[in-house]
Amino acid sequence: MRLQLIAAVSALSLAAGLAAVGTAAFAQEAPAAAATAPAGDVTDAQLTAFNTAMQKVKTVSATVQGGTPTAEQQAEMAAAVEASGLGIEQFNAISGKVSSDAVLRARLAVLDAPASSGVAANVTDEEVSQFASAMVKLRELAPAGGAAPTPEQQTAMAAAVEESGLSRERFNEVATAVSADARLRARVQLADARRG
Repeated sequence: MRLQLIAAVSALSLAAGLAAVGTAAFAQEAPAAAATAPAGDVTDAQLTAFNTAMQKVKTVSATVQGGTPTAEQQAEMAAAVEASGLGIEQFNAISGKVSSDAVLRARLAVLDAPASSGVAANVTDEEVSQFASAMVKLRELAPAGGAAPTPEQQTAMAAAVEESGLSRERFNEVATAVSADARLRARVQLADARRG
């Protein structure tokens, strides 16, 4: 049980970019668990449960001193995982998948983001994909160093937006909404991860 809980703390360390706690134990367990099923087999319900457990594990992990959780801290983390509806083994398997799969991390970010409102709430999945595709092309066409685009670059950029299937006006509406809405940003990142 201790090894499994250290793995849970290690998953937290990977996800949050914190100093690794029990990395060796996680490295031994997570690949085997993660290999049991592809990341696409993780449902949104499982990701939501994982996120709920991870929030509590993060809270407990923040109190860990010396790199090793106490028996009480391990018990608290295990209780959080069990309360989420996931077992320790399933939590560790999902953690391994999240740490190694960009699409799964992006899906988790969408589920974790607050609900969209206004224009962002009305952006369809197709528009998200079109916007993400246009942004890839725009980044390629944009002048280096933040310089103003030449007239030729502006024409090419406008054509890239229209080739994506979005009108320039809708592209601008979505771009404005992306800058203000965390869930829409996460959805665009998910579209990028799926394309990559």
